[in-house]
Amino acid sequence: MATDEGIFEGTFREMFRRHAAGVAIITANHNGVPFGFTATSVASLSAKPPRFTFNMARTSRSWPAVANATYIGVHMLGLENQDLADRFARGGNRFDGDHWELGPHEVPVLKDVTGWLIGKVQMRLSFENNAVVVVEVVEGQVGADGAPLLYHSGGYSQPVPLDYEI
Repeated sequence: MATDEGIFEGTFREMFRRHAAGVAIITANHNGVPFGFTATSVASLSAKPPRFTFNMARTSRSWPAVANATYIGVHMLGLENQDLADRFARGGNRFDGDHWELGPHEVPVLKDVTGWLIGKVQMRLSFENNAVVVVEVVEGQVGADGAPLLYHSGGYSQPVPLDYEI
């Protein structure tokens, strides 16, 4: 049975490497300290009221902030934000520099992104070492129009138009 589990885990990882996902950064403020991480699990949950979800590991350094924050920020990234995505995907101080400011509800807001939303946490659903977080939007701003930054097959990518119109 353990061998089958290993095979399915490999299949699972390979399938999701092949599934392109938009790249976003989640931010929160915990006890006056900004936290943030790169995420590819952000999804729209509902339009009325406007809600989004994201998933994260509860072993993440950012989990204490997400677990205790009332408000969370999500920042959608464009092609020009790859360095920012890298910064928030790796260790180190992600908030050194002038690429952010405190926004509504004391949530760190990143500058020059495709857009950002601030929301009030509605639910945190823990499952083993992971969590699903549901957030209801209370503020937001759309940034410059451009191609989204995608994560595919272990690296960043961009969408390519097809010769097909709907």
